[in-house]
Amino acid sequence: MQTIYQSEAYADLNPTWHEEDSPWKARQIEAILRKNAISFDKACEVGCGTGEILFNLAKAYPAIRFHGYEISPHAYQRAKYKETDKVEFFFGDFAAVGAADYDLLVIADVIEHVEDYIAFIKSLRGKGRYKVFHIPLDLSVQSLLRGWPIANLRKNVGHLHYFFKETALATLADCGYRVIDHAYTASRLELPNQALSSRLMRLPRRLCFSLAPDLSVRVLGGYSLLVLAE
Repeated sequence: MQTIYQSEAYADLNPTWHEEDSPWKARQIEAILRKNAISFDKACEVGCGTGEILFNLAKAYPAIRFHGYEISPHAYQRAKYKETDKVEFFFGDFAAVGAADYDLLVIADVIEHVEDYIAFIKSLRGKGRYKVFHIPLDLSVQSLLRGWPIANLRKNVGHLHYFFKETALATLADCGYRVIDHAYTASRLELPNQALSSRLMRLPRRLCFSLAPDLSVRVLGGYSLLVLAE
């Protein structure tokens, strides 16, 4: 595990823990679950941060019990303070100590932070039937040409691994998952508090995406990949 999460380092760089992004992420997760008519009674988010994705999902699914696991003491304490009878939080490495009786696991913007992400993804297979992964697609022609976007992601938010669509899907397949559905999410276009460069690129990205989605994402970036798997 990276010490950035076990100390105050990540919180110093990202004091909100990206809570402002959580309603949007929860809507993407809800959309792919409803599109595929996935029913579940017990769900867990692995690497839940301060818990805001789960609180938003709990509003959409008021009859469901949600658990969240987090390895950062700082984020865990913030989540635990807000705990309800429907949303409960645990401190620790879910892959090592989490139960195996969940209908649904949510792994949102997590695998790119994990040193041995292959072993981590494999360890989740038997912990629940369905999994929803949200994976940033950091690799694009423009990000490689400029260089600094990827360098900043490593320095400021701890990304250790960088994906494009095909490598993300191949990773899940290699780890023994069957992909049920996947979709692009317009993370750099729709999330709040984006850098000026991302705001300036919104229109070109939207226009190009409407004409050739895969090519647009591969060249211009700005999107993440949402995957429903089992």
